Amino acid sequence: MKRLLGGLLGLPLSVLAAEPVVATAAAPVAGASVGGQLTQLVLGLLLVLGLIFALAWLLRRVQQAGPRQGQVIELISSRALGARDRLVLVQVGNEQILLGLTPGRITPLHVLKEPVQVPGSAQPATPEFAKRLMEILGQQKDKP
Repeated sequence: MKRLLGGLLGLPLSVLAAEPVVATAAAPVAGASVGGQLTQLVLGLLLVLGLIFALAWLLRRVQQAGPRQGQVIELISSRALGARDRLVLVQVGNEQILLGLTPGRITPLHVLKEPVQVPGSAQPATPEFAKRLMEILGQQKDKP
């Protein structure tokens, strides 16, 4: 892996350091050597930028896939109060703490004596909702 990264990092430098091919003395072409150097420069720059973005993406993926075991703090629920203000319920060990988050401050609002049981995230639609939805869909089918 280190050889591959070393080779990729050294490639743009070797491309930029390569000397241009000297034209024959009978027909010197000045524009071709400048164009070739400019092409090498642009390709090297694009390669370096692509490598930077690829490494940043890889680093982000590796950090997200890190081990989650042994985490003591768990986010239970969150609720937006405004554009930048939130209420957050956090579990630390056996305690649940309600926190107020603002752009410049985190304020503990309340420590819950009894932990709140959060229902499963994937709840089926209530029968009333499903019935109402079917009524609306039925009315739209009847209309031309």
